[in-house]
Amino acid sequence: MHRHLSRFAVVAAGFMLATPIAAQQGAPGGPVPVELLRHRRAAFLASMPAGVAVIRSARIRSIEGDYPQDSDYRESNDFFYLTGIESPGGVLVMIQPDSGSARGEARLYLNPPPARPDPVSAPRTAAGPAAARLTGLEVVHARPPVPRPIRRGEAVIDPLDVVIDSIGGAHQLATIDYRRTIGPLRAVKDADEIRRLRIASGISAEAHRAAMQATRPGMWEYEIEAVLEYTFRRRGAERVGYPSIVGSGPNSTLLHYDLSRRQTVDGDIILIDAAAEFGYYTADVTRSFPINGRFTPRQRAIYALVLGSQQAAIDAIAPGITLAELNRISRDYMKEHSGTLCGDQSCDRYFIHGLGHMVGLDVHDINPYFTELRPGMTLTIEPGIYLPDEALGIRIEDVLLVTETGSENLSAGVPRTVDAIEALMASGRGP
Repeated sequence: MHRHLSRFAVVAAGFMLATPIAAQQGAPGGPVPVELLRHRRAAFLASMPAGVAVIRSARIRSIEGDYPQDSDYRESNDFFYLTGIESPGGVLVMIQPDSGSARGEARLYLNPPPARPDPVSAPRTAAGPAAARLTGLEVVHARPPVPRPIRRGEAVIDPLDVVIDSIGGAHQLATIDYRRTIGPLRAVKDADEIRRLRIASGISAEAHRAAMQATRPGMWEYEIEAVLEYTFRRRGAERVGYPSIVGSGPNSTLLHYDLSRRQTVDGDIILIDAAAEFGYYTADVTRSFPINGRFTPRQRAIYALVLGSQQAAIDAIAPGITLAELNRISRDYMKEHSGTLCGDQSCDRYFIHGLGHMVGLDVHDINPYFTELRPGMTLTIEPGIYLPDEALGIRIEDVLLVTETGSENLSAGVPRTVDAIEALMASGRGP
């Protein structure tokens, strides 16, 4: 085990042992600290316009009607952000009678505890004192049950919608679209969010290292994907952050290649864009490396240009700059250093996507592209060059935390330089 991974494992395990296993039925991420949940709701109320905001939990997907291989319950991001719990049927109602004021009220409605244990489904947080303790709300209300339709296909009225309408009527308030309110709040991460992202990035880095060490010419892309996702799960990630991209040779030039069906060939570059979700927060990490462990001169030159373009943007991260400006800085570097690598044109022509995006509860999270960065924001920097005629695609992506003076690379645990990649791959091949 690598030294920094030992520290990561100790920190993660220590947190899990030191906190009550209650909020998410023993989830590795542990409960969100109550004081942070209270702060998030207070900030939401202080910034929302006058009105009623209704934040609903996710629905349970049916293993009969939906895809059974993708039917695990994942709470909706906004509901989890403001309550810290997983509770199908839950509704958080935020009431703000005076726009721009911190005054307001949060009412949480959850399903009542079941009369008897459910023999089919895993238990979830229900209304009652335990939910109040986990969320930091004084009272958690039991929501009225939704009636079953008498005839198939018949529409039914959720009694809770009637309750919500009556709340708005009593305060003479309309229901509002709350997305503009929660977006800026979610963009800046608090201490618990950064902890989760740090662990997600550490797990992702370990998985990329494992893939580099395991890869051999002739392996199928799906074998390499299995190494990655096995590492995610064994380290406490409950799911992938997004469908893993494992593309070799010509597939390395496809931005969102998702089949993993090709057998690798000696001389290929393989591009892996894959990351873990830990405690509802996802990293986003990409590495490109030679399947045989040694870059050719051509691969090395293209890789060095992409790495330099990434580093130029990373070096420029600071409070006050925008993603749009970082994109320009990275592209300017690529133009200035392309030489004749891409013929008589700049390699910038083959950089066919944006430089990066925010990460958090979503892999492409709240994304203030033209908004000035602030400490606590987390984003990716991911320049790339894609040359389909050469079956050569290079992308390098890391998760950066904006600090008071610059940034911290949360995914630095996986090597980025040519020499470091080749050394790690050689260590996995033995003498």
